[in-house]
Amino acid sequence: MNTIAETTIEADPKVPVIRMSRDFNATPEQLFRAHTDPELFARWIGPSGMQTRVVEWDARTGGSWRYVSTRDGQEYGFRGCFHEVRPDRIVQTFTWEGQPDEVALGTLWFEDLGNGRTRLHTQSLTDSFEGRDAWLASGMKVGVDEGYAKLEEMFANGTV
Repeated sequence: MNTIAETTIEADPKVPVIRMSRDFNATPEQLFRAHTDPELFARWIGPSGMQTRVVEWDARTGGSWRYVSTRDGQEYGFRGCFHEVRPDRIVQTFTWEGQPDEVALGTLWFEDLGNGRTRLHTQSLTDSFEGRDAWLASGMKVGVDEGYAKLEEMFANGTV
């Protein structure tokens, strides 16, 4: 199957939420593993050309995480806490260290479509409409699409 999946990104007009969904040629278990195994996560997160180093990773309910992404000599740190980690759902906070006062609460869930396909749903609640809109204007869609394309390739070649 050579179809390029599209990530749907929507901004809620009434609350500062970003909702995304994308279909993958992978099982829910594979998607869960790709989001909780630090070595796998570092290989696909973010746009092409970005290198990611996991500094801290405790993917369990109550655990915390931090990673640093680098491109062209610039480092970008991200951190948060895992509030709930279970096979069908991950709830976590997300902070870009460049704006430490902006904290998002993210929820991911995996919808089994059958035949080895899964729809990933994400919802990120930000502190403000301004913060949400800044995320959307930051090139977030490019990073999400390129990262998910890397993840899809990992599924296709058996890495995950």
